[in-house]
Amino acid sequence: MSKYIFPASVFGTVFGCAVLLKNHVTGGRCPSKATINGKTVVITGANTGIGKETAHELAKRGGRIIMGCRDLEKCEAAAKEIRGKTLNPHVYACRLDLASVKSIREFAERIKQKEQRVDVLINNAGVMRCPAWKTEDGFDMQFGVNHLGHFLLTNLLLEKLKESAPSRVINLASLAHIVGKIDFEDLNWEKKKFDTKQAYCQSKLANVLFTRELAKRLQGTGVTVNAVHPGVVATELGRHTGLHQSQFSSSVLSPFFSLLVKSPDLGAQPSVYLAVSEEVEGVTGRYYDVMTEKEPAPQALDEEAARRLWEVSSRLVGLEEEGQSVNSAPPAEGQSKAAQTDPEQTHRQRPGPAVSAVGP
Repeated sequence: MSKYIFPASVFGTVFGCAVLLKNHVTGGRCPSKATINGKTVVITGANTGIGKETAHELAKRGGRIIMGCRDLEKCEAAAKEIRGKTLNPHVYACRLDLASVKSIREFAERIKQKEQRVDVLINNAGVMRCPAWKTEDGFDMQFGVNHLGHFLLTNLLLEKLKESAPSRVINLASLAHIVGKIDFEDLNWEKKKFDTKQAYCQSKLANVLFTRELAKRLQGTGVTVNAVHPGVVATELGRHTGLHQSQFSSSVLSPFFSLLVKSPDLGAQPSVYLAVSEEVEGVTGRYYDVMTEKEPAPQALDEEAARRLWEVSSRLVGLEEEGQSVNSAPPAEGQSKAAQTDPEQTHRQRPGPAVSAVGP
């Protein structure tokens, strides 16, 4: 029997160290035990991955949860599951397609008409490294969903957020923003050869620039806005990357990736932290790597680029003409509109994008 003791102890030690390493790398769980009874939380892309786990955790804490998802059937199933697990009856599914300006406006109108307040808006949904798809309105899919869709939704809900202050906006960003570049001459990849990786990185840089510019424009309103990289999370988001499709990758590299990749439950903890933690009350315009505040890439600190991106985005989604954008400004020069294609045709060209939170 004694000959088995040493191997067993070695295995136990290695396993324990692996668990501790993974907890350290992934950031662990939200340290705050705060509850949010009486507060309303809107979460995009909440039927799977990080969004679903965020909805589950915030429902456990007593929140009224509005889940905005493209696939209403899957969203309703997820909402039902969360209600059953948390015994919180106030978890609701609503249709929201961030690749459609019309759908975003309908969703926002529904929130404004039926909800008394919005205390937290979590812009969680996203697409990653998909083919050269276009949104219903002719925008590049990644720029359109990851940035423009959430830009429009946030602006449409700002009055409700102000009325509910102190309130919070959380934008799911990514470490990928550090290699991102905003090409103001061709935001929607109409002129140059499409590069799905760069398109993704551009959209993630846009998330951070949007966060910082919005924070400036909301000073004194009681509404805070922060961006967060949730870490490397095992969700459906990376299905277009081709990772682990080879036998070598799946058999040899997977064990190492498993030590670094966190579950959706752990991936949701940074969003939960920014939504409920007393430590970040009043903190705005910041970038978090998991639950640690860090300085973003130098190009994300470019105030002129942030201002210009706001102006261009306002025009692209139609806020400028309506005067709905916060502190609306004249349009930037030299910016081309997205290709004017048949909305139904462009919408049919793409399979439904994954809606989940964003990794690196």
